[in-house]
Amino acid sequence: MKPEDTEEIPSSLFDRMRKTLAPSGIPTDRRGRMRMVVDTLILHIHPTKVNSRTLRFTYTWGLGGLSALLTVILVSTGVLLEMNYTPSPPDAYLDIINLTTNVWFGSLVRNLHHWSGNLLIVAAVLHLLRVFFTGGHRPPRELNWMLGVAMLLLVLGANFTGYLLPWDELAYWAITVGTSIISYVPLVGEWLNRLLLGGPEVGAATLLNFYALHISIIPVTVVLLMSYHFWRIRKDGGLTIPKKPGEELPKKMESVTTIPYLVRPELMFAIAWLAIMFFWAMLVPAPLEGIANPLVSPNPAKAPWYFMGLQELLLHFHPVIGAVLIPGLALTSLFLLPFYDVEIKTVGVYFRSQRGRYLAIISAGLSLLISPIWVLLDEYVIHWTMWLPSWPTWISNGLVPLSILLLGIFVLTGWIAKLSRASLEERVLVIFVYLFTALVVLTVIGIFFRGPGMELFWPWMMPGH
Repeated sequence: MKPEDTEEIPSSLFDRMRKTLAPSGIPTDRRGRMRMVVDTLILHIHPTKVNSRTLRFTYTWGLGGLSALLTVILVSTGVLLEMNYTPSPPDAYLDIINLTTNVWFGSLVRNLHHWSGNLLIVAAVLHLLRVFFTGGHRPPRELNWMLGVAMLLLVLGANFTGYLLPWDELAYWAITVGTSIISYVPLVGEWLNRLLLGGPEVGAATLLNFYALHISIIPVTVVLLMSYHFWRIRKDGGLTIPKKPGEELPKKMESVTTIPYLVRPELMFAIAWLAIMFFWAMLVPAPLEGIANPLVSPNPAKAPWYFMGLQELLLHFHPVIGAVLIPGLALTSLFLLPFYDVEIKTVGVYFRSQRGRYLAIISAGLSLLISPIWVLLDEYVIHWTMWLPSWPTWISNGLVPLSILLLGIFVLTGWIAKLSRASLEERVLVIFVYLFTALVVLTVIGIFFRGPGMELFWPWMMPGH
């Protein structure tokens, strides 16, 4: 034992402590006690043993762990940024300038925070997809699925509220466009919009509201839900066990200790992603345009990228349908998914079966083909309000095209399912993949193919390309 281990402790007292602790198996040296504390903390998050199959990287892809790591990065960098920020215009913009030019490593911390927030959205969505594709949302894990959907919405809210904080031109008008969507909610939309903005338009009160939501209410809620989410994973029996289509799991399965078989790869994975994020943050600065000017609007004025699919819907449907009904139906279906997709025999099988994998590829391919065609037709050929001039616009340019689209989707997916003799769970898979792919297509179109006046254009044909 080293001398420092007994520093400032009377030898007789230390001897008595050592004799007391040794029989119970508790380490008496400092390093051993620290290791015991760390192991105890780890085993509060993980079970003592895990099924060896769940350690396969190609089953989980580490997406849940990556989401947790990014949350830790965001909280840590957010605390550092908060020390150099004033939530009032134009001080907010000047603080960002000062942070990136005069504060040591200020630019790196801001870049790391910005890109971690964007990556967290991608990781959370991919994690949700992984859980769905492997049947991890089914009983008894339905509550954890709903928690996951709720946390995804909070992550979107955290990114949206943080988007305004630099108080630059890009943020100001993106938030103006994004919050205007709320006003389309029937009856309470205008009230909700004014409550969020703190007035009739984006201003000082909006910045203060968003700052409070971003640094306190949303992150605290996310951390609490995430803690409960981890606990529920253990309560529900751990991760679902991967298996091949048609495989029956044996009654006795190999288990390994969490330390080191799970902790070691998790640690290496975290170190690798930390290196990637630091490298990216050093090379790619977070965007910052000129200070916000409420009198000059950019053309086009777009919402943040993760809401571009929703903004694209508003170009094709009446606002009540595009901003309220369609997202509302989608979120409700997503929350209730475990209650109508309940087959537990295929839990752990990617895409339910071998046939399900082919059906998912076909469904995604059809959506990639049909969705852009529908956008082009609606942009240049179809004019519902002209064809049905006496009808209310929420019907002529809302319920009518939505009904036709939904009918077409269900007929198409039903035809695919009938030809392949798909089961109910495979039909749910086909519809889910088709609609999610359509959302991705709309998002890509909104980001890259909408130019001045939100008109369709080829980005490589613009001046300067």
